[in-house]
Amino acid sequence: MGNVTFKLRSPKGNAPQMIYLICRFGRNDKLAYSTGLKASPCHWNKDKMRVRNIVESIGKDAINARLNELQAVTETHIIELKAKGKAVSKEALRKFLDLYTHNQLSDTENTLHGFVEGYLARNASRINPNTGKLISYKVKREHERTYELLQEFEKAKNKGVKLDFEDITLDFYADFTAYLQGLSLSVNTIGHKIQTIKAWLNEATEKGINKSQQYKSHRFKAITEETENIYLTNSELEKLYNYEYKTESLTRVRDLFLIGAYTGLRFSDFTSITADNIRFNTLHIEQQKTGKPVSIPMHPIVLNIWKKYGGQLPKVISNQKFNDYLKEVCKLAGIDSIEQKSITKGGMRLKKSYKKYELVSSHTARRSFATNLYLSGFPTLSIMQITGHRTETAFMKYIKVTANQHASLLRKHWQTKAN
Repeated sequence: MGNVTFKLRSPKGNAPQMIYLICRFGRNDKLAYSTGLKASPCHWNKDKMRVRNIVESIGKDAINARLNELQAVTETHIIELKAKGKAVSKEALRKFLDLYTHNQLSDTENTLHGFVEGYLARNASRINPNTGKLISYKVKREHERTYELLQEFEKAKNKGVKLDFEDITLDFYADFTAYLQGLSLSVNTIGHKIQTIKAWLNEATEKGINKSQQYKSHRFKAITEETENIYLTNSELEKLYNYEYKTESLTRVRDLFLIGAYTGLRFSDFTSITADNIRFNTLHIEQQKTGKPVSIPMHPIVLNIWKKYGGQLPKVISNQKFNDYLKEVCKLAGIDSIEQKSITKGGMRLKKSYKKYELVSSHTARRSFATNLYLSGFPTLSIMQITGHRTETAFMKYIKVTANQHASLLRKHWQTKAN
């Protein structure tokens, strides 16, 4: 039987490393096969060849389960080959694993369009390498929309001629970016499209199909800009809580939003809470996006809402409908201060004024949680453990704190020290 082990690509690296399946068979034959999963070296148990069972190891259970599965099917396949008197070879094992993991390429994937279409088809079973779970609908839709824009670009700017791998050059980058700017897409939206194209090319390069490397140039980059998002202050959250709505639908949306604002969870998480997640007035949940488990004491307002609905959530609706209702919820409660928002579209920096309720969304709840806790003086690292931010730099970009608020925090700190 073949000897199946798992190793990290670089055991001493700092960033998460790809996990490779190593199958030894015969006397000196060996196959190294990428599992498509990643783990941080500090979380990897090289003796057990699995991710350590520690809280910091995001998605450890899903990743380890996948590794167990790959080991079992590989060993079983080798046993079956030998039972049939067939030779075990690197090519046969690679083909089997490609088929099993839906990583095989079709005969048409030697062109850019053929490869991208195959890539999109494989997205149905594609695994997020950091969590071991299937990629989200949002990621799949991003890839589909990028391919649609690429085809529209070909019709509008390339006389309908299909691009191939060798055409994805720095000149293409400039032309495609300019085309997207002409559609008045934002800087960050354009950046997402470029990053998606680079993901396609990375996989095509790894498989030996793409030979053009200009996409790896530092000038072929996914540009981004810091977004200007709002948060609701503690007093505004209290206004929401105390306002009496005339319809049950608006009341339910208000209550769901407050659960998000006092737990710091994403919409997909705070709308999936059940009684099983609650023990001794503390919420225990594994975040869907990251797979990270968190424990959050239930705020008195959250407890009151939970009891109000008999130990369950208010009726949940889609994120899109929730956002539509939420704007009305905030408008009625008088959350209507003037907010200015700047964004770069079509290469132009634009600034526009809005009523605050026009800018709220389900994600405003999570941002409000993080910002209000930070302004209260609660330890940043403790907030990050709940929000899932890995670096303080990323966290500080996420929260919405003005220069005056930072000055107020410093003044409060000095007053505390003086007393």
